[in-house]
Amino acid sequence: MANLNKVMLMGHMTRDPQLSYLPNQTPVVEFGMAVNEKRKDTEKTHFFDLSMFGKRAEVLQKYIHKGDPLFIEGKLDYQQWEKDGQKRNKIKVIVTDFQFLGKGNRQNQTQEPESQGEAPYGENQDPYGGIDDDIPF
Repeated sequence: MANLNKVMLMGHMTRDPQLSYLPNQTPVVEFGMAVNEKRKDTEKTHFFDLSMFGKRAEVLQKYIHKGDPLFIEGKLDYQQWEKDGQKRNKIKVIVTDFQFLGKGNRQNQTQEPESQGEAPYGENQDPYGGIDDDIPF
């Protein structure tokens, strides 16, 4: 029987990512995500703790903030430890890939005025390179 450990989540950041470095200088970012689940008459919010390692962890920390939407792919990591003689455990998500979904609802976001400059493809230029809309058959 094959094994599979894959998670895909889409939600909003619950806190700003915290970047740190392992002793071998590998970047690691820790953050939280809230995912809403809607059913007929109820809505439930699930909260997840996530970690990501490597160069992309630095990218994530630089561009994403509390409240921003994010899509992640990763795997579950079951962690156990002992504190004050009591055994504890939790499941964490180790992120392997992510996609930014938008700017979210940051309060200090600045709105850029619409550009009055040249259109992205030049004045009256067809963005599709002159493809004719007439179907030849």
